This record gives sequence, structure tokens and C-alpha cells, in this order.
Amino acid sequence: QVQLVESGGGLVQAGGSLRLSCAASGRTFSSYAIGWFRQAPGREREGILCFSERDTTDIYEDSMKGRATVSRDKAKDTVYLHMSNLTPDDTGVYYCAADFGCHNVGQGSVWGQGTQVTVSS
Repeated sequence: QVQLVESGGGLVQAGGSLRLSCAASGRTFSSYAIGWFRQAPGREREGILCFSERDTTDIYEDSMKGRATVSRDKAKDTVYLHMSNLTPDDTGVYYCAADFGCHNVGQGSVWGQGTQVTVSS
């Protein structure tokens, strides 16, 4: 079974950019869909987008449209979430999750441990 590790979080000023990484081990990554989620302080975890096995992106979070893109490095078994023009509302713990098909990505999927993103105003 695949295992996931997120990295790339940190403290960034409003208007800045970050690239989060979701690295896989244990099984080839290319056959999985990857969902990215955010849990803001005091709120439930919510889905941001899903990156399919065909390398297409479906963005669920309206505020991320035009600010988030995803890429995959197959040689490194890593998927990247690129976020730009960050605001304090983007603060939270970011998780990636893997499953077969975006329609299956959710609570029962394989999850990483999360990476903290803090955006200062």
C-alpha cells in the first residue's frame, strides 16, 4: 500500500506563494488520484481539489480557482500543490490523500500526516 508524506508548509506573508509536496512510497503513484485538503483552525477538514490519474485537476474550493495548480513528477513519485496570492484565510494544515479515482478520495483513503501553512497579514 502507498504511504504519503507532505512537506513544504511554513510561514508566508499574504500575497506570497508556496509549493507543497506529497511524496509517495511503497507503490507507484501514477495509478492514484490525489486529493488535497485543508483544515483551518477550529474548522473541519475540507477538500480543495483532486488531481486525477490522468493528470487532470478538478478544483472544489472556489477561493482556490486561479490560485492553485497541481503537477506530478513521476520519477520522484511526488505530486505538488502550487498556491499563489495566499491570504490569511489559507492558513491551516494541508493534507494529501490517495485513492483510485477522485470519486473515492475521502476518509477511507490513504492520508499523509499534514503540513502546516500559516499566512500572515
